[in-house]
Amino acid sequence: MWTEAIPTWTAHYNKYFKVNRYPMKEAHLKKFCFALDLKDDAEAINTYQEYHKAVWPEINQSLKDSGIVNAEIYNTGNRLFMIIEAAPDFSIAQKSQMDQNNPRVQAWETLMWEFQQALPHAPQGTKWVLMEKIYDLNDQVSSPTPKSDKSDAKK
Repeated sequence: MWTEAIPTWTAHYNKYFKVNRYPMKEAHLKKFCFALDLKDDAEAINTYQEYHKAVWPEINQSLKDSGIVNAEIYNTGNRLFMIIEAAPDFSIAQKSQMDQNNPRVQAWETLMWEFQQALPHAPQGTKWVLMEKIYDLNDQVSSPTPKSDKSDAKK
């Protein structure tokens, strides 16, 4: 199950952990994860990926100006997964307001929407859906009292 992902994961791990890309300690950053679908069309997905190899400079600057320290988008099939790491004072609402007032961001969003589609359960008008974290290895292994699995109680 995992073996086919190992080369990609290893490359990402080496890039991420061998280079300190952050101007502040990682522990102080807020992390947000989002999901969105692309239209299920191979040519459209390829075009979308090509656009993201050279995102418009104004878009990258708008991310930085809002307090986003790092943003990554991953793709499998027609599903996108985005991780944002932001300064402690970052606000999604404030970023949204900044985007609404930035014509270049609006032009980028309009262009990208040609390739994107909302998740089936997304509220009307929502593109990127904020995901809920359901597991954190560090929370579980650093916990003073390990949480037992209910199946352990039957043994």
